[in-house]
Amino acid sequence: MERLKNKIAVITGASSGIGAGIADLFCSEGADIVVNYLSSKQKAEIVVEKNKSQGRRVIAVQADMTDKNAINHLIQNTLEEFGRIDIWVNNAGADILTGKGENATTYEKLEQLIQTDLKGTINACWSVSETMKDQGHGVIVNMGWDLSIHGFSGINPQIFAATKSAVLGFTRSFAKTVGPEIRVNMVAPGWIITAFAEENREKPFYQDRLKEIPLGRFGVPRDIAEAVVFLASDESSYLAGESININGGLI
Repeated sequence: MERLKNKIAVITGASSGIGAGIADLFCSEGADIVVNYLSSKQKAEIVVEKNKSQGRRVIAVQADMTDKNAINHLIQNTLEEFGRIDIWVNNAGADILTGKGENATTYEKLEQLIQTDLKGTINACWSVSETMKDQGHGVIVNMGWDLSIHGFSGINPQIFAATKSAVLGFTRSFAKTVGPEIRVNMVAPGWIITAFAEENREKPFYQDRLKEIPLGRFGVPRDIAEAVVFLASDESSYLAGESININGGLI
């Protein structure tokens, strides 16, 4: 049974990694989707073409999630194409671990996380909730971090935890504000095989993390996607303001 049959979903930051995994699973579960991207147009088009081949309606829309006007543009483009928004997934996040982000100063990283992960999530929720209220229904899934409450040593974890803890607090308060028409929940990934993990596979850091995980492996994007589909579907119709850790038992 297709859990998201005929649903219209927007997935931010969906050109690669966890976002692309969510896009793939949403389409296989019957949804038509908008693949949002910031700068990776080519990667976004690969996700689009892959899922169009499954018979789904899929488009890519560029939008900077730090820009309120861009968020509204993304919403408007979706409404013009599909007529409604049933599901919104706030997956977009600042990359402070690889590429240009890795070489930024601590204060630059903090600003990037606040602007993208925190303010971007809040502004997207506020904006899309207006559309969902008019429709009389909607589901929002935000993205957190399992170690934001438990803690993890280091400068990068400090600022990442501060940002994602704020997202958790906002998610719980927002869920109480917009229910019952709109359900809002969060997924908190643990150690997942993305670009950062791939770069560190042969390093002691990776092996040390493996030893801490009861299930003995890093997660893959599909593990996160399954949780997002659950929260987006009617299977979780009595869940709101919750956060689900997907981390192999680490927390």
